[in-house]
Amino acid sequence: MAPTLGSAVFLDTNILVYASFPGTPFYEAARTRLNQLEDNGDCSGQAARYSANTSLRLHPGAVVPPPTVAALSQAVRLFEAEFEVAGEDAAVTALLLDVLKSRPVQGKQIHDANIVATMRRNKILWLLTHNTADFTRYLPDIRVLPLISPDE
Repeated sequence: MAPTLGSAVFLDTNILVYASFPGTPFYEAARTRLNQLEDNGDCSGQAARYSANTSLRLHPGAVVPPPTVAALSQAVRLFEAEFEVAGEDAAVTALLLDVLKSRPVQGKQIHDANIVATMRRNKILWLLTHNTADFTRYLPDIRVLPLISPDE
């Protein structure tokens, strides 16, 4: 199943990182997928600051050369201009607490739970991610769109 024309698609942080830096292993796949979504009239949203945060914590050698703060700033600004940024407010916090009560979440998994809470608040059903396994615990509340389809 794929999003219908005009469906909103939330972009996981890894998509933003891959699409921002040609040195990442999935740069082409991320750019292609974003172009496909744009061509279908889909509105994609994500809090772009997560992209900068994640990029600063990438494993050494994941992006060659490593991104500078200026490059990260430019990437975040481009995404803010290109995509609708899904807002986070007190309602997202309440939804996050509900998610945490309903599923086992620990450590860095809270980032994924926050994505799901933000999606719920903004009525976004679809998530584009390369880390599909991280979100299986949230099915059927969300729909996961893999960066690379199994048949590719």
